[in-house]
Amino acid sequence: MEAFRAHLEKLISIDEEELGFVFSYFRVLEMKKKQNLLSEGEICRSMFFVVKGCLRKFFINEKGIEQTTEFAIENWWITDTFAYERQSKTDFGIQAVERSVVLAIDFHAREKLLEKHPVMERYFRMVYQRSSAAAERRIRYLYELSKEESYIQFSTLYPWFIQRIPQYLVASFLGFTPEYLSEIRAKLRP
Repeated sequence: MEAFRAHLEKLISIDEEELGFVFSYFRVLEMKKKQNLLSEGEICRSMFFVVKGCLRKFFINEKGIEQTTEFAIENWWITDTFAYERQSKTDFGIQAVERSVVLAIDFHAREKLLEKHPVMERYFRMVYQRSSAAAERRIRYLYELSKEESYIQFSTLYPWFIQRIPQYLVASFLGFTPEYLSEIRAKLRP
């Protein structure tokens, strides 16, 4: 998996032999569009690295509407961190937005990997730090920005999402209806 290797090498130094051992802890999964990797109520046993494609994390709110909380594209990780670290039931679903190739590592395999290959401890620490920083920024935007500003910010920072992800999922991620997103987009058109 060249994509994963290139991603690792951006964060850590790892030789060819150790890289082969690291790969042995992962499973390769090929996902169809709208196929679920994880469903609400299941034990969250794995975390997922997107080699190709796009995944989303979501929950179903009190009105029965899916609320997307996170996307993951190439070279991004996704899981329910709380449930994964505790090996407990998840409140989220993780689903392929498009055909995807994913590397999965279950909790016990990751623990063995970290024990036998300490360089991966540094790698996962850096991944978690980046994930935490992104979550902090998203929370700030939720409090600080209007809905229109939220869309502008998202489309400016992540223009590839706007092209790639269905608008109803973008609306779900930003916390409004697809109709409201259409209104915002119409208003912003020159």
